[in-house]
Amino acid sequence: MKKSTLLASLLVLAATAAFAQQAANDAPKPPLGFFLTSTGVGKGADLGGLAGADAHCQKLAAAVGAGNRTWRAYLSTQAAGGQPAVNARERIGTGPWANAKGQIVARDLAHLHGDLIDQARLGNNLSRTTAISEKGEAVKGAGDKPNEHDILTGSKADGTAYTDAADHTCKNYTSSGEGSVQVGHFDRTGGGNTSWNSAHGSRGCSQENLVSTGGAGLLYCFAAN
Repeated sequence: MKKSTLLASLLVLAATAAFAQQAANDAPKPPLGFFLTSTGVGKGADLGGLAGADAHCQKLAAAVGAGNRTWRAYLSTQAAGGQPAVNARERIGTGPWANAKGQIVARDLAHLHGDLIDQARLGNNLSRTTAISEKGEAVKGAGDKPNEHDILTGSKADGTAYTDAADHTCKNYTSSGEGSVQVGHFDRTGGGNTSWNSAHGSRGCSQENLVSTGGAGLLYCFAAN
């Protein structure tokens, strides 16, 4: 091949790559569909039940211009008082969900929870760099001071509620005293457990107890529509 022909081909390839990159840059960013709350409710695991937790997500989303969507906290509840259990995965819509930077953290429920073997092996896109607040800011994780990587979920790894007699939800998010709540690690590290939604139980339900186990009462919020 002549040098002139080779040079022309390289220029065409470079122009094509530049055009493709520009098109990607110009593509509209997906709307906000997922975030970690920048703050907790402030009363430990007493969130005012699911309704209070959802209202917290809705308030924070509205503050950054995403209040037109229906926001749900990623929380499961246990059967109690004649009321059936609620599974977190059934509250949050079907996806896909993008963070404040437009990065897709999960395509759908199966991708989010690793329902299939291949999906479980690869994992979702939720990580320390993508699990950011509604403001697009990083949240403190393992190694930061203070560590706030414990995120309240009350859920098993598949996104469903616990069915045993133990308290995994701080009395369905109405207690800031005795009890425990299951948490996940948004940074996928710490304590030998990389689960984003079901790493371990808290030492108690008060704000102080949540802080002592590496959290701040933060929640995952998903747009359900």
